[in-house]
Amino acid sequence: MASVPSLASTVQQRLADALSAALPEAGSADPLLRRSDRADFQANGILALAKKFKGNPRELATKVVTALNSGSAAGIGTDDVIKDIEVSGPGFLNISISDKAIIGTLAARAADDRLGVPYAEQAGTTVIDYAQPNVAKEMHVGHLRSAVIGDAMVQILEFAGEKVVRRHHIGDWGTQFGMLIQYLIEHPHELDHKGGVSGEEAMSNLNRLYKAARALFDSDEEFKARSRDRVVALQSGDEETLALWQKFVDESKIYFYSVFDKLDMEIRDPDVVGESGYNDMLDETCRILEESGVAVRSEGALCVFFDDVKGPDGNPVPLIVKKSNGGYGYAATDLSAIRDRVQSLNASTLLYVVDARQSLHFKMVFETARRAGWLNDKVKAVQLAFGTVLGKDGKPFKTREGETVRLVDLLDEAIDRATAVVADKREKVGLTDQEVAENGRYVGIGAVKYADLSTSAVRDYKFDLDQMVSLNGDTSVYLQYAYARIQSIKRNAGARRPAAHAELSLAPAERALGLHLDQFGEVLAEVASSYEPHKLAAYLYQLASHLTTFYDQCHVLSEDNPAEVVENRLFLVDLTGRTLHQGMALLGIRTPERL
Repeated sequence: MASVPSLASTVQQRLADALSAALPEAGSADPLLRRSDRADFQANGILALAKKFKGNPRELATKVVTALNSGSAAGIGTDDVIKDIEVSGPGFLNISISDKAIIGTLAARAADDRLGVPYAEQAGTTVIDYAQPNVAKEMHVGHLRSAVIGDAMVQILEFAGEKVVRRHHIGDWGTQFGMLIQYLIEHPHELDHKGGVSGEEAMSNLNRLYKAARALFDSDEEFKARSRDRVVALQSGDEETLALWQKFVDESKIYFYSVFDKLDMEIRDPDVVGESGYNDMLDETCRILEESGVAVRSEGALCVFFDDVKGPDGNPVPLIVKKSNGGYGYAATDLSAIRDRVQSLNASTLLYVVDARQSLHFKMVFETARRAGWLNDKVKAVQLAFGTVLGKDGKPFKTREGETVRLVDLLDEAIDRATAVVADKREKVGLTDQEVAENGRYVGIGAVKYADLSTSAVRDYKFDLDQMVSLNGDTSVYLQYAYARIQSIKRNAGARRPAAHAELSLAPAERALGLHLDQFGEVLAEVASSYEPHKLAAYLYQLASHLTTFYDQCHVLSEDNPAEVVENRLFLVDLTGRTLHQGMALLGIRTPERL
């Protein structure tokens, strides 16, 4: 694997060295290099430095240019990278990159399977908690964002070289299981199967059983009492009760996995560690917190207090670790999970992809873990908080009847809409029935994922399928069609093959596309460190937009062009396709070869 430094990083280093030569007292100063519409890059850092050292910014900028041109400092000097540099305004530097450097750098990227993207210098182990459905309950639209954002971050972090441990903290424990298990004991064949069962059938069975159990629980006091006794049996580890509880878990997993399969996501059984997985740790977690003084008894409950967390009445609102009746709260489970992930999995980062409405809870949990010493300078916990999925009316997404939207229904509708869009183009492209169905799924699921991932996670977003499957605008379909168009051009190229020709002069659209391609690694590094997948989506949309302009202004396969121009343009097109494919894959979105 050959790591390829970006042109921006190369220029940044050269400017920093020249700045140190021109103003030694500034030490290692940042020239603040940015992309610019006045040149390829603009350096803005000289103004602040001149002000700090009471100098003239234009004079300092001129000294930096002189240092670059003369090579008066070690490692400085004009070469094939910087084509032109000029002082502008009160002390800005406008920098243009040579065409030879653009194509040469892209050729080095194209020669590498990772497109020259380096692994992170200080990779660690990240445990990522995402996609957390509840046993015996149907998945709804509220489960979508954790799954989609979490899966994208798994792919991005692994590509960056991080060791990633997936954790699906499913809701598989609680008082409702006493009711469900007791009903199953008294109606023993409700979850029996003669053969294989689909995810939809599994959920239907669970729904039917839940409704029947709830109706009996609400109408029969004796059944209610037996159900409460069954909760005690479950918590005490009674074998028969645990075996029946496991039937609910297994039935639910059939359903979960069918939904995740429809989402084109891999969920592995060892990664599913629900609330029950930490039962044996709860008592010790509470003991450690109490003995260390992190938690204290308050009105019979074990609590952790915080100076900055108060209720409407001004009184402190505690994190309740253990209730006054001896029951454990969610905090006990979450804190035990932190202990396990740090001590057993050797995590350096704990990443929680959880609804923003739980931010206060996790703020208190993380602070408690810090006080206990489980989180420290070497181990951090981060909540990747996400907003709500809204309907077109800007209100929380509901059915016309006011019910929460089933996730399966939403995904099926997206696939149906996308399949209609693909079918509309089938004759022009020559797609088979199988390709229409397969591409319809890829486009539909991709549309749902991209709409989510192209929005900053913490923001709410409107779920609008008409817009999501549009061929125009910032949609995954636009990107998928850009990729498919690239494959079509390559097929139509015949014997002509992509080849980089660094000796050629580039048209403006070629330069813009090339410079944007060179930013891929830097964007991925930023996304991996800040946990902001929407920045990758934005980069890919801009890449497709540059490609569109390139198509309009630079004919790729024109017979009027010399062979080397055709080859060089095919090279740019091919590298754009590879970058789109890799970037979309990191977002969990497929790129069909023909659309």
